[in-house]
Amino acid sequence: MIETVRHGGVGVLPTDTIYGIVGSALYEKTVKKIYRLRKRDPKKPMIILIGSLDDVRKFGIAITPAVKKILKKVWPGKVSVILSITKGSAVKKFRYLHRGTKSLAFRLPASSNLNDFLKKTGPLVAPSANVEGRPPAKTIKEAKHYFGDRVSFYIDVGRLTSKPSTLIKIENGTVVILRKGAVKG
Repeated sequence: MIETVRHGGVGVLPTDTIYGIVGSALYEKTVKKIYRLRKRDPKKPMIILIGSLDDVRKFGIAITPAVKKILKKVWPGKVSVILSITKGSAVKKFRYLHRGTKSLAFRLPASSNLNDFLKKTGPLVAPSANVEGRPPAKTIKEAKHYFGDRVSFYIDVGRLTSKPSTLIKIENGTVVILRKGAVKG
């Protein structure tokens, strides 16, 4: 599975919240495939799972000491944080991820298994395992109903019933909750 992901493959696995359909965030072709499989609105960016805080730098994002302090309070955990791309060249390079917003949402999971996986694969886009507008898959059987053999692998850990991650944005040193989720704010 690790090699599959490293080479642009797509699969379904348990994230730290719910089942996600995942692929390398560094391959535009992989990200486009996930948009097609999910029938996702092309204007909506996806959350990127990272294995360490350093991973955000790969996307042209500079972390100020004030932002780092906030991130250390919410990560690792079930909180996705929208961060602005600060390097101009990265805005163009990662347009396929930010979809014109010039910002990306990241989550550093607390799950040690998932974190180990991310350290081996690199950052992954990881939207919920469902077709847009349908309920997120709580089981692999439901995920297979959505995607069948159009993904390379499925990792089954039984029924998952967590809420999606809490989504926040940091504006002028203040946390703004955009979506209430698994973590109460």
